[in-house]
Amino acid sequence: MTVKQVEFDQRVTRLNKKHAKLSRGYRATMRKDGLVVMKPQRVKSAVPAKVLLMCLFGLFAFKTFLMTSLGTSAYEFRVDSLAQGTTVEKAGAWVMQIDPVSEFLAAQIDRFTS
Repeated sequence: MTVKQVEFDQRVTRLNKKHAKLSRGYRATMRKDGLVVMKPQRVKSAVPAKVLLMCLFGLFAFKTFLMTSLGTSAYEFRVDSLAQGTTVEKAGAWVMQIDPVSEFLAAQIDRFTS
């Protein structure tokens, strides 16, 4: 009797997991034998990867623009002064610090404009 109870508990656990997955969305598919089976859909991200990549591209473009228009030393001075501020300003300084990608892009733009 205990073996049957364990099997029953395992089946209930599997069904509860499947129900939880199906509650987030499902699609109906038909098997080769004609039985319609519900399959859970994958949960999609709230923010698409394309949007994140565009934001990252925009950040690098903005930093590159500032570095070419202000110059590297003036840009570094402004980021350093921003790092002396509040917690939010320190976070902004960390994001706006000179990175190899922005530095390379600024050097390439300076080479073409000079």
